[in-house]
Amino acid sequence: MKSVSLNAFPRTLTRRAGAKTLRSTGRIPAVIYGRKIQPENLEVVAKELEDLIHHSVSENLLVDLSVRDDRRPQRLALVQEVQHHPLNGTILHVDFHEVAADEKVTVSVPVETVGEAVGVKTGGGVLEHVLFKLKVRALPKDLPEVLTLDVSHLEMNHAIHIGEIKPPPGVEILGGKDVSVVAVAAPRAEEEVAATAEAAPAAGDVEMIKEKKEEGEEGEGKPAEKGGEKAAAKGAEKAAPKAGEKAAAEKPGEKKPEKAAGKKK
Repeated sequence: MKSVSLNAFPRTLTRRAGAKTLRSTGRIPAVIYGRKIQPENLEVVAKELEDLIHHSVSENLLVDLSVRDDRRPQRLALVQEVQHHPLNGTILHVDFHEVAADEKVTVSVPVETVGEAVGVKTGGGVLEHVLFKLKVRALPKDLPEVLTLDVSHLEMNHAIHIGEIKPPPGVEILGGKDVSVVAVAAPRAEEEVAATAEAAPAAGDVEMIKEKKEEGEEGEGKPAEKGGEKAAAKGAEKAAPKAGEKAAAEKPGEKKPEKAAGKKK
């Protein structure tokens, strides 16, 4: 990756209000950090940065920062992150990661495809992008802006895995070797219809299940009714006294002895 020149300036206006004021002057707030330095607030000219990004393949840029009026006027840095406005797409903020020319760095590189897969052209399949970015490790000068994959040989139900990608010289692609990056698969609509047809039960099965459930509900109700009748009958027997006991209690002529009352003569 070739480095490009970009001018930068130390930033004095900070926080949200300062950033808003800065943007109104045609500059963009930025920050630079690295493994051996403390984060430092910078600002760059919006037009210059937009032109660099517009003419590059991706936002992965290696820049020679010329920081005016700074104790370290020259910095080699990677554009780590660019924040855009969600509605109009204008650049709001940029992060730079300072690097050393002789030290390897790890960055995420976008993946692009070329050609038309055989499985798509003749088999009616769909090309699926499983991974849109891959992590790579290399010296700053060897970093690729994009990884390009030729998919013209891919047939139906075939994929390109990380281990099958040939990296550029001096570049190491990170990640599991068996992880798919792009694949040709059957259209999702056909798969969903087939899965739905297999999972749906037949109409006769539904009726049989319903009938069994209704039979089980009726059978469970009958024992409960019988049990209730028996309990009611036992309660009635306990409440009603036996005929013999009632007759014995009501025999005539039998009275309970009364205490004799003393009479005065």
